[in-house]
Amino acid sequence: MKTIYGIQYLRAFAALAVVLFHAAEKTGHHFAIGAAGVDVFFVISGFIMWVISDRRALTPAGFLYERVRRIAPIYWLATMVMVAGGILGLFPNLMLTTQHIVASLLFVPVRSPSTGEIWPVLVQGWTLNFEMFFYVIFALSLFLERRWRLVVVAAVFAALVLSGLVVSSQNPIFLTYTRPIMLEFIAGMFIGQAWLKGRVLGPQAGLFLVILAIGGFLALQVFKLSFNEFNCGPLAVALVAGTLFLEAAGRVGQWRVFTFLGDASYSIYIWHTFAISVIAKLGGSVGLDPVITFVAAVVGGTALGSCAYLLLERPLAKLFKSPKPKSWPKAVPAEET
Repeated sequence: MKTIYGIQYLRAFAALAVVLFHAAEKTGHHFAIGAAGVDVFFVISGFIMWVISDRRALTPAGFLYERVRRIAPIYWLATMVMVAGGILGLFPNLMLTTQHIVASLLFVPVRSPSTGEIWPVLVQGWTLNFEMFFYVIFALSLFLERRWRLVVVAAVFAALVLSGLVVSSQNPIFLTYTRPIMLEFIAGMFIGQAWLKGRVLGPQAGLFLVILAIGGFLALQVFKLSFNEFNCGPLAVALVAGTLFLEAAGRVGQWRVFTFLGDASYSIYIWHTFAISVIAKLGGSVGLDPVITFVAAVVGGTALGSCAYLLLERPLAKLFKSPKPKSWPKAVPAEET
């Protein structure tokens, strides 16, 4: 079966949106809505996991191993680069503790000693805490008959979110796993179920949803509204669903550059901040025009992530490949963030 190019391109655009967000933040510009790339990633993640589980039989242990080998090595490496940089004094605002480092490597939400926020050592790794939790719950659901999995996972996540609304707690783990953003994974799973059943709308509906989503994101940016999950979540769901409707109708073409960026999206997401920080600092020290610095930061962050994909992510994925490999379905693109 053919790759779902629309999903591949959305992964690329979501990663680039996050790059733009951080580049703007470091160079004095405003592109807050770029953070919504995370919402798109979460919806895509739910979609891909559900479709994968339909393509071949998965054991809970096998599923988790595949997820960990795809996600963890490159993240652990980037985290240790941060730790080394902190020890060498390259990140003067970074405070390191053993507890924070270990929790970060194990995907356990804790408060950063540097800021007090619930962030790991590598800040953008906060999304991986959600991803790994979703993978664990999804793996447990594999013990159930398929007809019960979606209902049970949805019920678990809904119960967690509801508990966050009625229970007051400052525990980092509780605060993390009761956020409404978790429902974006469930939305992606429902979209995946509709896709597998062939319950997709026509290209007109797809185009409408895509335009609605892009227009909504632009409105949030222009009017400087909040880009939380309440605003961005529904727009991300509309964007993914609309893109799939267009894909089903054969309205999505093939562009190698975006296919590659989709493949590299995880590495771009993990590594881009290193390049952006260096370029922003250099630009400021030599008095470079902020716009030029911003563009250079975007290009540099994307380039570093792309190189990391080719030189680190792919070799590491092969190194930790299961001794009894079973190919992932060709109907879905490579792993997401």
